[in-house]
Amino acid sequence: MSETVFGAARRYDCMSDSPDDDRLEELREQKKEELKERQQGTAEGAEAQQAAQEQAEAQREAILKQHLTDGARQRLNAIEMSKPDVAKKVKQQLVALAQSGRVQDKIDEQQMKELLKELQPDSKSFDIQRR
Repeated sequence: MSETVFGAARRYDCMSDSPDDDRLEELREQKKEELKERQQGTAEGAEAQQAAQEQAEAQREAILKQHLTDGARQRLNAIEMSKPDVAKKVKQQLVALAQSGRVQDKIDEQQMKELLKELQPDSKSFDIQRR
């Protein structure tokens, strides 16, 4: 049974001399080329976006390095290891403060502690009563 299917396919291939089939094949080739170009464009766009993100991250790190003392930077790194989301918020806040010009001197460890207390969400306590 499979021989008849393949045989029919071979006969169909031999009959593909009509202008409509040639036009169809030409359109398929054009579509393949368009898809290849789109894929290449998408890859280049992703690379450019990644480079821009890396540059922005380097700029944020430079601002933090400029406005934090060593002790404050160490405390922020310790927080980042245990609570990455809190550290991200703190970094965003510090960069925003620095860019707006509201940070005059370097932020020391004590000021970092105060900032962390302000940005840390209130801990919820639960009272368990036994009867």
